Amino acid sequence: MSELKLTDVAKTYGSIDVLKHIDLDIDTGELIVFVGPSGCGKSTLLRMIAGLEKISGGTLEIEGQVMNDVPPAQRGIAMVFQSYALYPHMTVRENMAFALKIAKMPTAEVDAAVERAARILQLEPFLDRLPKALSGGQRQRVAIGRAIVRDPKVYLFDEPLSNLDAALRVATRIEIARLKEAMPDSTMIYVTHDQVEAMTLASRIVVLANKGVAQVGTPLELYETPDNEFVAQFIGSPAMNLLPGVISGTGEQTSIKLDSGGTAVSSIATDPDQMGLKVNIGVRPEDFFADEASGFFEGDVDFIEALGEVTLLYFASASDADGVVAKFPGIEKNLRGHKVKLNADPAKVHLFHNGVSIRKRS
Repeated sequence: MSELKLTDVAKTYGSIDVLKHIDLDIDTGELIVFVGPSGCGKSTLLRMIAGLEKISGGTLEIEGQVMNDVPPAQRGIAMVFQSYALYPHMTVRENMAFALKIAKMPTAEVDAAVERAARILQLEPFLDRLPKALSGGQRQRVAIGRAIVRDPKVYLFDEPLSNLDAALRVATRIEIARLKEAMPDSTMIYVTHDQVEAMTLASRIVVLANKGVAQVGTPLELYETPDNEFVAQFIGSPAMNLLPGVISGTGEQTSIKLDSGGTAVSSIATDPDQMGLKVNIGVRPEDFFADEASGFFEGDVDFIEALGEVTLLYFASASDADGVVAKFPGIEKNLRGHKVKLNADPAKVHLFHNGVSIRKRS
């Protein structure tokens, strides 16, 4: 049985649909990450699971029990918010113990729960400090500790790292990954707008767009076999390049005559009746390589971002409205203003028709 199950879940505000037809099974021990652009409803969906937003349609089940009308405190969930919201006059120990004391749990059990959470989160040296004496990352760990002491069925994280600076965000992200390893049977749902957090933390990612689920899969499944152009461009940075063209040869390998003049080859098999089909070919910037002999895209390097371990090449092209970006390993200082031909391994060339992948699923 799934730990958590959403069936045709919907959310409306008056006549406005925010989410609709959300179907999702989450198993015990998974760390599920909701990602998507701003306004896609990922935090709203999390709040519906928590009971902080009313479900407009469909059903939410936790361990087989329908939870639509169950109050938040009785759902067996614990939520970690964007803001730490710690009590400034209470020590770390008192902050973590507060909810248990309100629930009139015996003192010995409260102390044991706090000590266990502090051990997991490496907060033992800080238990008697006030929040003002902690770093941002330590405060966030205290907020997570308040959830752990309640021993919930499901942990909910609503963009918990967004208030941290870049270096601290990386460190705290690693701590959350270690926390999950230390609690392998705990089920977690994590909302973020940061695809790096999603790719590094998730068992599976749920990509939300256009009021519904665009795709669900492991991080590598979404990266390697996106179902549609939205997922293809949302996962990965810089975004996947999309170049328009027409299928000019079908079979086990597909030839695509590009509007920009080149001919690309994809290892995605197509049928004879797809000859002449208008498609977009998708190539990730890191899958391009320079090939003066047989490149299928040729352009002038308009701008360069030298990042040290990689160099990003931006091509200005009248035939490709969004331009083309290539990511080369190492340092390439002298290519700006030069004409470069690009090629890609056919196994890494994607094909989309009307925004949907035409890869045949086995």
